[in-house]
Order: sequence, then structure tokens, then C-alpha cells
Amino acid sequence: MDQKIRQRAELWTKPPYDEKTRLAAQALLEGNETECSDAFYRDLEFGTGGLRGILGVGTNRMNVYVVALATQGFANYLAKQCREEKLAKSVAVSYDCRNGSSEFALTTAKVFAANGFKVYLFTAMRPTPVLSFAVRHYGCCGGVMVTASHNPKEYNGYKAYGKDGGQLVSPHDKNVMAEVAAIKDLSEVKMQGGEANIVYVDEEADNAYLEKVCALSLDRESVRKQKNLKIIYTPLHGTGMTMVPRALRRWGFENVICVPEQMVPDGDFSTVASPNPEERAAMMPAIELAKREQAQLVIATDPDADRVGVAIADGKGDFILLNGNQTGSVLVYYLLNQWKVAGRITGKEYVVKTIVTTELIKAMAEKNGVECFDVLTGFKYIAETIGALEGKKTFIGGGEESYGYLAGDFVRDKDAVIACCLIAEMAADAACRNESFIDILSRLYSEYGFYNESLVSVTKKGMDGAAQIKAMMEGFRATPPQRIGGEKVVEVRDYKNGYGNLPGSDVLQFFTEAGSKITVRPSGTEPKIKFYFGVKAAWQADKTLQEQEAQVKERVENFKKDLGL
Repeated sequence: MDQKIRQRAELWTKPPYDEKTRLAAQALLEGNETECSDAFYRDLEFGTGGLRGILGVGTNRMNVYVVALATQGFANYLAKQCREEKLAKSVAVSYDCRNGSSEFALTTAKVFAANGFKVYLFTAMRPTPVLSFAVRHYGCCGGVMVTASHNPKEYNGYKAYGKDGGQLVSPHDKNVMAEVAAIKDLSEVKMQGGEANIVYVDEEADNAYLEKVCALSLDRESVRKQKNLKIIYTPLHGTGMTMVPRALRRWGFENVICVPEQMVPDGDFSTVASPNPEERAAMMPAIELAKREQAQLVIATDPDADRVGVAIADGKGDFILLNGNQTGSVLVYYLLNQWKVAGRITGKEYVVKTIVTTELIKAMAEKNGVECFDVLTGFKYIAETIGALEGKKTFIGGGEESYGYLAGDFVRDKDAVIACCLIAEMAADAACRNESFIDILSRLYSEYGFYNESLVSVTKKGMDGAAQIKAMMEGFRATPPQRIGGEKVVEVRDYKNGYGNLPGSDVLQFFTEAGSKITVRPSGTEPKIKFYFGVKAAWQADKTLQEQEAQVKERVENFKKDLGL
């Protein structure tokens, strides 16, 4: 083992670390060398979105000490910002169902409070969008949500928010990172003496949030007619259980059936292999319940309830999972159509999507006289756009392919509570016309062309994995492919130093003569490199959606071969 890594680990076997931590660090030193090295070879990076890592002892792990150090750096930055901008020193703090989340949230609250901040701390787990709302509702200068989103149970994390209720963007993200990096020792962390600054919040924030959510309804009449529409819902053991059923019932739906075994907070996510609504396996308990109940709609939220997965009955006894682009497309279609019918489109409205999200959204927006903005991957850039255009243009809605959507501007992060309600309203609207989501998609594809997208994630864990991902990106930059899947590459976009009006990001895009778009980027939250494939084909009215998806899949398989996947 590297001597410097050993020395870092040995520090954790002594005070001020607590006895349990000291014993665990000693066991690592005496145990597997690779595991010990990975736990201590670096400080867990406070990235542009905050912290995320594997739970455990070590500088490269999520634990109360790493959380305390990061919070002190964040507090130092916010204190400077408050002095410069004459803001009140207050923050909101919430957390999800994960192991360690409540402890990390309390640690975060104590550090902020000891630094003179008024802290609005939720008394129990709440969804990420509720935290975003609370930052704005209480006029805070920042916020923290303790969560690792839909990562496996071994992870936890920490999302940092600015005064607008959105995750930090430049220059604030880099400035906070610098402040966090400057904290070198636990002796620099203030933890004691601020308990009186902590205010516990619960129903007041909940009700204020739910009131604004329900005001987003666009078709009360369809909901009234379809109030008994059977909706199967699962929070996958997460925070959605605190808000989604309440919101749906306030919206007017009276037949919301929850998956009972998954309405239990559980950081081990014991009924699923992974708490990710993008995966069919995670949705299966809800789908099986929907089959027994003969329901038409299944919705699932991830642990912090900012993403939503949708499954719809196929009319043949089974359920089809919509991917993130399909759900986003029908959601934006519904919003645009309802706004148009209501005469609310005046030429000053807009939608926002990320560069890896389906181009169908842009095509629909432009046809309806609505501007569509493309932003980098990450919902914080959607929030940044909403903030920049506040008072100038009106935000209709938007989202990203990774199952995150938003309507309204009182939340500045993706919001699965809002999305669940609008998706249910869409289902009610369609039911009034004896239509399904598949009918809506087919109509969209017939009008705009068949857009189909898919994602391949390659996991590379640990030190070696990070180096491999870096090498892969360097290789694609040095020698961009001339052809992918037999299609000639006609344009390469490298976002490393910025592209157009977008800031720099470690992203590459390849566009082919056949109209395909392939995007490559390392994940900012997981040890993965991601490949996004987007193709467009003519819609064939004589074939089913599934048949046409199978045809497109062949093209994607050829792309994957040429990229070595």
C-alpha cells in the first residue's frame, strides 16, 4: 500500500474520530489492501452537484466527518455571499430514506447552525423538490438535500442548492468546491453551540408546496370524469410516499393504489435489486399489482422523488415501460396542447431540454410557436435558464431523458410529484377520448417522425475505473470515429471548452448523415461513462410501435459495435 494512503488511514484510527470509526479504520488497514486504498486514496470530491459516494469509513467515503468538512466549506462560501449580497443567513436541509441520511442531515444542520445560520430542518424525509421549494419559500440563501438519488443502496450523497432553489451552477459551484477543498482538518469545523438556530419544519411547508402543485392542473373536468381511474403507485421505499399519494388525491384522483410492501422507508431497498424506476425489475411489484387490479397506469418514483418511471397497459395483458424521452415527449405534448387550447401561447413561452434529450420536444415546440432551449446535461442548467428568463418569458415545462421533468417555476429542480400528477391528468384526458399513451405516441410519431433514443452505461469502479473513463474520452477526442454503424459522421461537437452559448463540459457528440446523434459523457454522479443514441426514422403506420423499435434497435447495435461496446 502506498505510504501516503497508509498515513491517511492511520489518522482515522485516533481521536477525534469516534470509537466505532477508529475500529473500522483499523480493520481496513489490517484487511484488504485494495479496499483500504480506495477508501483513503483521495478526498471524496465535492463536485459541481455536491457529494456522492459509497457509505463507509474513509476520506473517499460518505460519513459524518466528510459531510461535516464539506458543510463547513459550503457554509464559509454562503456566509461570504450573504455579506456581499446582504442576504439573510438561512438554509433549508432535508433528506431521503437512505442509510445514514437523517444523521448526515442533522450533522449538516448543526454545522450551519454553529456558523450562525438559521436552519430550516425537516422533521422527516421529504422529496428533493420539496427542499428546492423550501429554499425559495423561506427565502434561504442555500440548501442541502441528503440523497444519492437512484444509486444503489451502498451510496449516499449531498446535493447543494443556491438561493434560487436550484443546484449550484458556475461560478458558485466552483467557488464552493474551492472553499470545501480549503478545509483540511476537523478542527476547522464548527459544530457546537448553534442548536437554537435550528427550526424544525413539517406540515406548513408541505401544505404550501401542495397548494402550488395542484394549481398546475390544466384539465379539471377530465379529472372529475375520471376520478376513479386506477393508478398504481410505488415510491420504491423512498420519499415519494410522503407527497405523491397526497398530491394525487388533492388533484382529484380517488383510486390511488400504493404497493404496500414498498410504502415502507428502507435504506436497503429490500424488495428491489436497484431503486431505479428506469429498470423494469424495480417496477415489477407495481406492474404485478396493476395486473391484479386491472389498472391502466403505473407510476414509480426514485428514492428522493425527483424522477418518475411510467408503465402503461398494452391491451394484451402486459405493461410497456415508457423510456424517459417518451414520457417527456407526451408530457410536453400535453402541456403545449393544453396551453394552446386555453389561448395561453403568445410567443413569449418556452420549454427547456438537455442536449442528450429527444429532438422531438424541439420539433413540437417550434411547430406550436414556442421556443426550445438546449442546455447541458443536468437539471441545474434547466433551472438556471428559468432563472435567467424570469420576468421576460414564461416557462411551460421541460425535462431530461433521465426521467426528470418540471412544470411551473416554484421548484427549480426536477419534480416527480408534479410529474406524477400531470401524467395522471394526461391519462384521464386520454381516457375521456378512449385513447391510451400509445395512441398519443403513435400520433406524435406520425406527425413528426419516429424518434427513438437509448442509453448504454459502462461502469468503471475505483481508481482504475476513473482512469479508464478518462482514457476513453481522450481517445474519442484524439481520434473521432469517421463512421458509426455504417453511417458517415458529418459533425463532431466537443463541449470541453464550451460550445455555442453553453459552458465547458466533458461531452462529445457525433452527428451522422442519416440524422443520428451519438453523445458520450462521463457520469457526474456515478462511476460510469454514458453513451446516448438518438435516431430518427419514418413512421410506418402499418407496424406497431414495438416492431419499429425493434428495427431501430438494429441500427443502435451497429453503433455499439463500432464504439467497442
